[in-house]
Amino acid sequence: MKIDRRCFLTLGAGLAVGTTLTPVPWKLMDDVSIWTQNWSWTPVPEKGAESFKNSVCALCPGGCGITAKLVKDRVIKIEGREDYPVNKGSICPLGLSGAQYLYGPSRIKSPMKRVGERGSGRFEPIGWDEALGAVSTKLAELRTKGKPHSVACISDSDRGTVPYLVDRFLLAYGSANFIRTPSFLDTHELALYLTQGRQGAIGFDLENANFILSFGCGLLDGPGASGRNFQLVSHLDRHHQLVQVEPRLSDTAAKATKWLAARPGTEGALALGIAHVIVRNRMYNIDFMENFSFGFEDWTDEAGTPHMGFKTLVQDYTPSKVAGITGLPPEEIERLARAFARAKRPVAISGLGRGPVAGNIDETLAVHALNALVGNINQPGGMMVIPEPDFMNWSEMQIDQTASMGRQQSRIDEAGTEKFPNTRYLIHRIPEIINNTKGESPIQALLITDANPLYTVENTAATLKAFQKIPFIVSFSTFMDESARYADIILPNHHFLERYQDVPMPEGSAQRIIGLCQPVIEPLYDTRHIGDSILAIAQSFDGSISTAFPWKDYETFLKETFSENWETLSENGYWADPRTPAPWQEAFQSPSGKYEFYPTARNNRSGADTDALPGYRQVPISGDEKTFPLVMLPYNSIRLVSGAIANSPFMMKTVDADVLRDGISFVQINPATAKTFNLKEGDFAVLQTPRGEANVRINLYDGIMPGLVAMPRGLGHTAYNEFIADKGANVNALLDTVLDPSSGLNTGWGIRASLRKV
Repeated sequence: MKIDRRCFLTLGAGLAVGTTLTPVPWKLMDDVSIWTQNWSWTPVPEKGAESFKNSVCALCPGGCGITAKLVKDRVIKIEGREDYPVNKGSICPLGLSGAQYLYGPSRIKSPMKRVGERGSGRFEPIGWDEALGAVSTKLAELRTKGKPHSVACISDSDRGTVPYLVDRFLLAYGSANFIRTPSFLDTHELALYLTQGRQGAIGFDLENANFILSFGCGLLDGPGASGRNFQLVSHLDRHHQLVQVEPRLSDTAAKATKWLAARPGTEGALALGIAHVIVRNRMYNIDFMENFSFGFEDWTDEAGTPHMGFKTLVQDYTPSKVAGITGLPPEEIERLARAFARAKRPVAISGLGRGPVAGNIDETLAVHALNALVGNINQPGGMMVIPEPDFMNWSEMQIDQTASMGRQQSRIDEAGTEKFPNTRYLIHRIPEIINNTKGESPIQALLITDANPLYTVENTAATLKAFQKIPFIVSFSTFMDESARYADIILPNHHFLERYQDVPMPEGSAQRIIGLCQPVIEPLYDTRHIGDSILAIAQSFDGSISTAFPWKDYETFLKETFSENWETLSENGYWADPRTPAPWQEAFQSPSGKYEFYPTARNNRSGADTDALPGYRQVPISGDEKTFPLVMLPYNSIRLVSGAIANSPFMMKTVDADVLRDGISFVQINPATAKTFNLKEGDFAVLQTPRGEANVRINLYDGIMPGLVAMPRGLGHTAYNEFIADKGANVNALLDTVLDPSSGLNTGWGIRASLRKV
């Protein structure tokens, strides 16, 4: 299926999306914002002199610069900061809602102690000394029992001073179980290490690219700074093209130069088919292939064992064969490959929607191989390697015997073990491991920082069951989210408008930029910066643990961390790395010193030698076809937050009536599919998967392939407040995880499903 910009369907949807790129909706949001002042918790501000303070939004990984407008000491509006290099004045609905999160009814106003059953929401306020003492006492007890390795932390990020501070505490305490929630960063970081031997992040210089080939990446639905992507997509023309590959007409596909509706889960095969055409016609960058790559040609190792090269591998992925896999015409694959290779600055990107699932490492390697074929690595308009931050130069810790013994134990999620040696985090394995363990849980104490795993992790029922088995849970959440409701102790963090905190490089940025959250108002409630809470817990211990944390408070720690860069960071509100990407002669730290199409670091498991090459393997999905004849795909929307933070009440008001109505989610199906199931627009139905079921309504949508059913992410919260809870269904409760045997990451992009009319 192919639809270009001249097609009516794309044009209609494109116009709808295009309105978000104009000032019109923001004026409407202004009006709605005024109207919502009638909510009891957002009183009309007093009249008075206006003032403006700059900060950085920390509600998502985008890291946009913002300006807060105040009357006296009350924030009345959030705007995009025009001189900020990430978003350049733009702002998404989430960032616009910053003041509602600040003043809304979901704020946790003081430390809390659970007094009812887990999940009942019954807590009583306690003082900070009692709350911190309860946490310190429990952790000290586990160390006394020789079980420091049974403590774990789940965080939404591993970047920035707060995650580093928490990880440092765990290591000093004796645990290696710092765990990041999943995202496309998992496979991108792994692919970077395997092919280039680098630890760091991958960025894309989309502003300077003139041909963007997106394998499902939802540029207008996330990830990264949405405002940046809005501006990028709004300037597409015949000289700057975007081709979107995905089975559903998303907002990104609607605004793309061309939409190619490939079958879901076949993106890796398409990438290899494109590579076949480029290699067959010698349209690749010969200089890069001959001088800066390894494994492109067949080769023989030191033991005399022959190995297949990437050039030989792709010979099997002819356009006709790939057409049978993807459903795209062979001539379209030919045209796409030639257009990509002939473009002056082409770049290929991957990551489904906002990228909440790690994805298939083979697919990511195949997509990255396209960038290598055209030699667009560390080049303008290409894929950039962003090194790990080098400012965390803290003194080396001296650890005691208990910590040493604890750190020698395997991680609970088995990441970094012999089983999955190159993978850093595997949170989706935690529920299965806990639930399959006889006796006590391998996690005896769980810290949750800036994450909400009881909402975001697939197979909610299994995650909930695992949480019930963990004896002690501590949440540092600012809001009463699903995971906080299951905590034993809550140590509430300041709102981002009330605190200092560095905001690391936005996801996908081509330049390393560090922003600085700066308090625009004094804290409203009896909350405390998470950094100060961690310091207090660490300093409650004697010996090496407290010695490893000599800072009197988080602000001191932050200033010392950035040292000579602090003045720039605090004055400008951000620090931008002046260094340019390394040239090819210095870019690669792999065993061969080159870009490795055949990642030698990966060749550490049994099987054929070709296992080290990024071939295409169909990712299985849960459920049998007879019982579940449809395939359910989750999708993202800029109007629905699907991560650790829930929608603001204002954002709920912007959700379309064919997405949510009267508290029930709509699912999208093709009219041909609806006819098969005797369904029509607005019908009530039950959507069932192997993991559960949900009451839904039907939205007929020509922009989705027959046989698929699409369900929005970001609905179905059971916590927060009356404006957010009990609205729609949480798609994660219906999804399952699919283990990638080589990396251990979750590759599940969907699940089999059925619809029953009611």
